[in-house]
Formats: sequence, C-alpha cells, structure tokens
Amino acid sequence: MKTLFSALLALLLMAPLASAQEAGMTPDGMTGAQKTEIEKIVHDYLLKNPEVIREAIQALQAKEEQSKADAQTELVARNKDALFNDPASPVDGNPMGDVTVVEFFDYRCPYCKAVAAPLQKLIEEDKGVRLVMKEFPILGQDSILASQAALASVGQGKYWEFHQALMEHKGQFDMEVIKGIAAKVGLDPAKLEADMQGDKIKPAISANHALAKTLDIGATPTFIIGDQVVEGAVPLEQLKELIKKARGS
Repeated sequence: MKTLFSALLALLLMAPLASAQEAGMTPDGMTGAQKTEIEKIVHDYLLKNPEVIREAIQALQAKEEQSKADAQTELVARNKDALFNDPASPVDGNPMGDVTVVEFFDYRCPYCKAVAAPLQKLIEEDKGVRLVMKEFPILGQDSILASQAALASVGQGKYWEFHQALMEHKGQFDMEVIKGIAAKVGLDPAKLEADMQGDKIKPAISANHALAKTLDIGATPTFIIGDQVVEGAVPLEQLKELIKKARGS
C-alpha cells in the first residue's frame, strides 16, 4: 500500500509542479504561498474528481501485475529444466505431449480440489497435454504429510489414483486417514508408510518450495502453461485457451 500511495502522490504532484516550472519557478525556489496554492489546487481537484485516485491506483496495480508477469516469464525460461523435467515430479497425460502444464498444488487447498476433476478431464480429452505435478504443501503439517504419502505412492505405481483420492477427501489428514485412503485405491498402506521415510521424498518437496520461491509463486493452485504463470482455480475453458495459445494456434 505504501508503494501505491507514494506513486499516486508523485502522479498528483507532477502536473502542478510542471506548471510551476513552466512559469519560471523551481521546486526549491517556491515560496510558502506558492506551495500552499499548489496544494490547494491538488486538494480541490481531487475533491471534484475523486475517481482519479481509483483510476491511478488501478493503473499502478495493472502495471505492477504486468511487471511481475514479465519477470515470471523470464524466470520460467531460466528454470525450464527444473519445471518440466525434474524426475522427482510425477507426470500424467501424454509423456511426449506437445504442451506441458505444470501445477503447484496443496491437498488441503479448496481451490486445488476444485480444479482436480477438470484437470483430469483435460488430459483425457486432449491427448497432447503433458501434466507435471509439483507437490507444494503450504497449509500446515497435514499438507506435508499428504504430499509425502503421494510421492511415496509412486513406488507402487498408483500415484494418480491416490492423488485424486486425496483431492476428493474432505477433512484433515493424519496417518490413519491417509492409510485408509491408500487401502481404498489398492496401495499397501504399510509399505506406503515405510516409503514415506525414503531419502528422496523430503528433498523433492523442498526442491518444489525452492523453485516456487524463485518464481515468486506463493499461492495454490498455480499453473505454468508454456511460458505463462497463472494463479488460481482456472476454469477448464480458460485452461484450454491457454494451452491453445501455448501451441501458437
């Protein structure tokens, strides 16, 4: 908010100061009366046109958002290998697909749960999509436990089934709940629990957190489609449009 206020103040003062300079005055050489007059002009103008403040704030927010998007696009290009080719990140859809969609997600995130089914529908309908799953638990210990279990399920070849079941679960996660879900999808719960202590599980999650920090990602779900970073529960039709854009068609 300080940034917004400072920029707004600069914008508001720019026009009056320019007028003063045109009249042969400089900011340093203004008298108290001249400064008071300029302040009154700004004050009166804002009272008469308060929408200017909203417009200035909106313009600044749009500029900051575009600046962040441009920076993230560059960072995606620099970190392509970690994003698209990390062997620790499970892959669904077509492994040889022409468009890769990366999702950073958390099993306790309601918005992630909301997009889980549409994502599954997407990879069923579009055989050219390669979906890379980035376990990114940010909502507490339950989230971490679920992500560790999900990565451990890869060893039994049932990551996707388990992933969907974890997304469909309503409520908290603890080890007993996780083992119950695992049994329902055909996993060996005892083996799953043991595999969660494997030496590759925690480093994989830590690497995802480090990558998210590098890309300035702090929310779930966040998608990378092509070179674009998109936050939030993106509707299926918008996902399709972003994929179409990534294909260049």
